[in-house]
Amino acid sequence: MISRLRNRMALNQTAFGHEVHSSAMGVSRWERGAQEPPSHSYIELGNLAGDPECWFFWGRAGLRSEDLMRVLPKLRDRFPQPKLHNFQIVHAGTARLKPGKSELVAIPLLKLVAATNGEKGDNIPILHEAPIESMIAAPREWCPNPTSTYSLRVRGNSMMPLIYNNYILVVDSSQINRGKLDGKIVIAWHKDIGLTVSRFRRYDHTEVLHAENREYGSITLDRKNKWKIIAKVLWWIGRAP
Repeated sequence: MISRLRNRMALNQTAFGHEVHSSAMGVSRWERGAQEPPSHSYIELGNLAGDPECWFFWGRAGLRSEDLMRVLPKLRDRFPQPKLHNFQIVHAGTARLKPGKSELVAIPLLKLVAATNGEKGDNIPILHEAPIESMIAAPREWCPNPTSTYSLRVRGNSMMPLIYNNYILVVDSSQINRGKLDGKIVIAWHKDIGLTVSRFRRYDHTEVLHAENREYGSITLDRKNKWKIIAKVLWWIGRAP
């Protein structure tokens, strides 16, 4: 299946490995059956493949019905029923569905916390290496770069009233060009503070991480403090009160 997907995409093992955060040697081992891909790679393979092959790869990653937050009903008729024994189809908003808008992306919910200003987050700067807590699913149009899309939790209150404590952030780790991130919500990392969620702003030659709540301080980025932008926040999920 992996070799067939790579050939369909007309990629060599090096380029294909880049898409799923693996080396060419790793891809070679997968294709020869010498090594099993890790769960996060199976998720990325599924996101690359699209339907119907995505379900095979997501199943290998352990995706189950209780892991899915949202599944669009138009997918039901595309697969033989036996392949869907681990999935529950949720008929929400069926009348509003648009033709051709039913493809899903599986998003790993990582066992990671990004803190708001004044708190400390988890100290893992490479998202695809983090352990996976669960899964959510979303329409592909919500995820412009599916193999670089992850989700993680928030700790702290300095991004209120926009983002609250324990919200889930969905982020894109491929969008890290600071020149295109002015005014956007980002995930940044510092070796002493860990992961932080803030609004990134550029003022001439100065870059700042702002809290949404002005009662909290801001962080000025410079060469000395060595902050790294590791993802752009795409959207977020929170429970209703």
